[in-house]
Amino acid sequence: MSKRIIISGGGTGGHIFPAISIANALKEKDPSTEILFVGAVGKMEMERVPAAGYPIKGLPVAGLKRSLSLSNLVLPFKVVKSVRMAGKIIDEFRPDVVVGVGGYASAPLLWSASSKGIPTLIQEQNSYAGLTNKILSKRARTICTAYDSMERFFPKEKIILTGNPIRKEIAPATSAQREEAYKYFSLDPSLPTILVVGGSLGCGTLNRTMKKWILEGGSNAKFQVIWQSGKGYAEGINTFFQGLEGATLGENSRVWNNVHNCDFISRMDLAYAACDLIVSRAGAGTISELCAAGKASIFVPSPVVAEDHQTHNAMALVRKGAALLIKDAEAEEKLMAEVEKLAFDRARIKELETNILTLAKPNASSDIADEVLKLAR
Repeated sequence: MSKRIIISGGGTGGHIFPAISIANALKEKDPSTEILFVGAVGKMEMERVPAAGYPIKGLPVAGLKRSLSLSNLVLPFKVVKSVRMAGKIIDEFRPDVVVGVGGYASAPLLWSASSKGIPTLIQEQNSYAGLTNKILSKRARTICTAYDSMERFFPKEKIILTGNPIRKEIAPATSAQREEAYKYFSLDPSLPTILVVGGSLGCGTLNRTMKKWILEGGSNAKFQVIWQSGKGYAEGINTFFQGLEGATLGENSRVWNNVHNCDFISRMDLAYAACDLIVSRAGAGTISELCAAGKASIFVPSPVVAEDHQTHNAMALVRKGAALLIKDAEAEEKLMAEVEKLAFDRARIKELETNILTLAKPNASSDIADEVLKLAR
């Protein structure tokens, strides 16, 4: 008899891509497995999951705004409605296991499932657990983590160290992949290449830093940059490039001197392959991919995430000599100077590559899928 699994969560690529990786691993192990995703209405999972070939249902749940907002007043009503809808989805689909990967939709699904006696598994991506997962862990059967020492947040007997699921194609690049990547992004193979990426939604700090660097003569640097600025910033970035003499503007992409800008990179495996150094936020999924790809990295943790978990994530690598960190508040003044210094320091880059690769857990998706199937049995 085929197993029925619900995977809940989303909101950003950092939750969605790991969730899809788990689903793919489950299907590889047992093609008869039936999988249903549950996400948040209006979030990117409602597009990305169907594109990956899986059905998804949406809940009206949303997050609490940190600033004063009228939307916070209706949040309790959305939560109650989402819990009720989650219970109905569970009754109709009758899952053997419910998996939570983080994001708005995880809490209603896992709460409803555990209330009905259905086994639940939490996949905690960060080195510092959030309040929701700490609460849900009391009812969860299994908690898959990406970092050591998570017993300070969860019951020790439930924890299994698996690492974070990543896209299967992410791995140290071969010379053939690098050649393909240079062609794909129209890069010069003789120049060092820097990737600046603020996550699937973009990053205001990194975008402001790049614009400031360009206006202050960044084109004089003898390296090239792939800059993913995020779809939410597309209009402003497009206007900025229009003001640069000689810039080439295409659909969702722009080029000026050695800066190649785009809203979203669909072939992140090739972006990693092309680059010698990566500048990024410190989301758990991104860090796991950079470990697997073995890339020298400078992290600029977001200061506005719960429990400052991105700083905790980045520091777990910094303490092991596997990455560098620039504070968000200092990025506009210090980041590109550090990039310019490191871009040509091959010995330092090699050291960072070697150290970060030792932290990789490339079999995380398969290991988590095994734990899901154990619960289903």
